[in-house]
Amino acid sequence: MSPRSALNLDKESFLARHWQRKPLFIPSAIAHFKPPVSSHQLAGLALEEHVESRIIEHRDGSWQLHHGPFTNADFKRDTAWTLLVQAVDHYLPDVAALRQLVDFLPQWRTDDVMVSYAVDGGSVGPHYDNYDVFLLQGEGERLWKLGQFCDASAPLLPHEELRILSLFESEKEFLLRPGDMLYVPPGTAHWGVARGEGTTFSIGFRAPRVNDMVSRWADQLLERLDPDLFYHDANIESVTRPGEIRPRDLERALAQVQAALDQEMDNHWFGELVTEPRYTPASDEDDLAEARALLEEGVAYVALSPEAKLAWQQEAGGIAVFANGDARQFPPEVLPFLIQLCGEWLLQGDLLAHALDDAGADALLNYLLEAGCIYVE
Repeated sequence: MSPRSALNLDKESFLARHWQRKPLFIPSAIAHFKPPVSSHQLAGLALEEHVESRIIEHRDGSWQLHHGPFTNADFKRDTAWTLLVQAVDHYLPDVAALRQLVDFLPQWRTDDVMVSYAVDGGSVGPHYDNYDVFLLQGEGERLWKLGQFCDASAPLLPHEELRILSLFESEKEFLLRPGDMLYVPPGTAHWGVARGEGTTFSIGFRAPRVNDMVSRWADQLLERLDPDLFYHDANIESVTRPGEIRPRDLERALAQVQAALDQEMDNHWFGELVTEPRYTPASDEDDLAEARALLEEGVAYVALSPEAKLAWQQEAGGIAVFANGDARQFPPEVLPFLIQLCGEWLLQGDLLAHALDDAGADALLNYLLEAGCIYVE
């Protein structure tokens, strides 16, 4: 059974009643779930220099944070502790496949799959996030307590890096066993405590800050504005009170600003923003040259890289494609190939042959290759 068909969830009901609104416990979300990574494999990843990992423990009445990479000795502690490894989906395709469980949500909203391992009693403390997350239990059990709604004014314990709530008002509790899932919307306080050893898969969603959206939109607008366009006030009224900025002066200025804001421009700023990768894709010129040669000679398949941030939008003149924070336009004919690649993460057989024979689609594949969004075999 593929991940996308495995989730035991009424998706339309979920979107109407829970998404960005209230939590949802989904018992047996995946029947007979077999975790795609073990605690030992997770620990192995945390030893690697290029992998982002943390250990959080509660010692002597305070929360402590340690950053990886770790050594085997770091996993021998005499207190309750939790190991968190970020973006495990970037390294293990079977973990990346878990993102297909929630592919009824916009793909560009997906961030990564973090995996945590906790010993008995291990926890990261009561906290809230500014993004949506699906918590899927792997090995063992974890008790999740859900609390109050929080925002930036919520009091936190003093700590330079951890954002742990100083006040937690428990309202509901759910004990997650293998295959159970808990959806937690932004701002909802939650606190997970391991019952015995266990792992949890956190499928997180990115939410761009509004100030970042405004900044990116304004940057694109400023690039298009004529730097020699100045404020003008023909037919100005005579000044009666020296030094005053009159209501009419301000109205005139705001009207000219509004006229500048209303000019036509593309909306590529948004796609570029939401596909910016958190981790820069590794690039190797020799590997890239070899992959280009394979594309020219013919390949068995083209696959979406697990770490790829890929999105597109249809426009009057064609298709704007956003790949790892970059944007490029292509003819409308590339759309079937894009939909297949984004939906199935794979191009092969007759569809791939057709793509390689189409100039626009061939250019698209080379672009995605250069951007680090696909690999070929």
